[in-house]
Amino acid sequence: MPKRPIRPDVPPEPLAKPMLPAVVPEADPHPYADLDRALRGAYAVATGGVSPLAMMQTWTDWALHMARAPGRQLELAEHAGRNAAKLMGFAARTVSGTAPEPPFAPKAYDHRFTDPGWHKPPFCLWQQSFLATQDWWDHATEGLRGLHPQDSDRARFLVRQMLDMASPSNFPATNPEIIDETVRTSGRNLLEGLSHVAEDVLRTVTQTRAPPPDGYKIGTDLACTPGKVVYRNDICELLQYSPQTDRVQAEPVLIVPAWIMKYYILDLSPKNSLINYLVGQGFTVFAISWCNPSAAQRDLSLEDYRLRGVMAAIDAINAIVPGQKIHANGYCLGGTILAIAAATMARDSDDRLASVTLMAAQLDFSEAGELLLFLDESQVAFLEDMMWAQGYLDRPQMARAFASIRAEDLIWTRAVRRYFLGQDDLPSDIGVWNADTTRMPALMHSEYLRGLFLENRLSAGRFAVEGRVIVLKDIDAPLFVIATESDHIAPWKSVYKTRLFTDADLTFVLTKGGHNGGILSEPGHPGRHYRIGHRAPDDLYVDPDTWFSRTSRSEGSWWPQWIDWLAMHSSDKTDPPRMAAPDKGFPVLGAAPGSYVLER
Repeated sequence: MPKRPIRPDVPPEPLAKPMLPAVVPEADPHPYADLDRALRGAYAVATGGVSPLAMMQTWTDWALHMARAPGRQLELAEHAGRNAAKLMGFAARTVSGTAPEPPFAPKAYDHRFTDPGWHKPPFCLWQQSFLATQDWWDHATEGLRGLHPQDSDRARFLVRQMLDMASPSNFPATNPEIIDETVRTSGRNLLEGLSHVAEDVLRTVTQTRAPPPDGYKIGTDLACTPGKVVYRNDICELLQYSPQTDRVQAEPVLIVPAWIMKYYILDLSPKNSLINYLVGQGFTVFAISWCNPSAAQRDLSLEDYRLRGVMAAIDAINAIVPGQKIHANGYCLGGTILAIAAATMARDSDDRLASVTLMAAQLDFSEAGELLLFLDESQVAFLEDMMWAQGYLDRPQMARAFASIRAEDLIWTRAVRRYFLGQDDLPSDIGVWNADTTRMPALMHSEYLRGLFLENRLSAGRFAVEGRVIVLKDIDAPLFVIATESDHIAPWKSVYKTRLFTDADLTFVLTKGGHNGGILSEPGHPGRHYRIGHRAPDDLYVDPDTWFSRTSRSEGSWWPQWIDWLAMHSSDKTDPPRMAAPDKGFPVLGAAPGSYVLER
């Protein structure tokens, strides 16, 4: 892959000292260690970064524990018998012409069997057989005494992946929707599907991406809130947005997005742009736009993202809006690095933060959701070898990991509609953003996986910055923490733990939706609700289930609540500040959304 050219206005900067040991050294270094690693890296690239050894270990652990549990085996045999009896009864009643109630139902998030044809024979029998098998395997992969819980969960996950491949909804001869569409169009849907297959194969081989559809151009239709680039280094650009009101809150807002995604998830279409909404409510808003790292930037570290990302942005904002504290807002991994920066600032008596907002951001990774199933020493070492060969974790490798969490919908349902029903993907702003993925530099991603995911150093008080440990309880700026009900990347009970590891004044919001949809919850969005609660610094801890039962549900968007909270922690309104500060070394470098967001 070609290196990203060095721009004349981006001075080279020394790489920051890593916070953590990024890669575990070879247990037995030898003269041919690089040869071994190169071969392992090539193997990892061929498998898409999935460690076969980790899978084998999971199945071996599950099988050995099952082998020494004859009582559990007997119980599973009885469960299979009950499922078979339910199926036979359902089949007999169906054949007799009645319309019996199906004994097995798809999971709430499973939309593969919504077509009315699945209620008719023989399709209903195939569907119920699949769901009965799925039910048995869910039961078989429940916890066994002595079996590591992660192996139990991983075995269930792997079984789910295999069953999803074998679902009757995936095959033209057993899917009534495909059959009906083929008859209706005289097979034109299959021809359209073949053209989609050829198109996708070509793009996969050439590693190119489809251009955005009409009406979804970045800078014109998406990421189109007016503003300027006021700072740039080799790792990020800082955007300052033009005021939309005559008076603004004195304290500016800094948006820190995750570097695993393009920042404009928070500035999609004007109707659902959080950034545009903030500016329209009278705030001076700055946002970081991360670069899309190339192999030449393989040695970027977590410390680089803190020091030359978050802290550099804070320094620039202080020069442009002097004498004012900053409302800092971090989303996903951006929230994690913001919390690290805030704890470091608190340790060093740096009081430039007026408040800290964390959106779907985890500080404790012991309950990190289904992504944690991918990670153990074998899997992380496998990814490290792959990144050693590439210099980064590539876009498709990350996309597959996220898609596999909900493979039945994000992989198989999409494949059926695209390849067998001949339907184009419906364009949407979030769909265009979702396809606009980024890479992860090797060193930083290794530090993140080991220090945060595997070792959970941040919440355990073992995370060091500049050679000294930081503690989340040192943060004394008010906290506003948002979690989403159906988040499979940052589960809400994991995000809720921010209450456990901090002592500052804290407001916690639980909103309807997933990792992205729950955050993009603009006023007027139908069907939205949220729960909001406050924790004073001296309050006792309340567990998440108790908090949920005690906190009433409010209808609508949580955005106005956040605006009111920011205003409450602001000093007063003032005239809008100037754009950039050329006299202090921060001239206007171009129009928003800048150049880094356009990098492929």
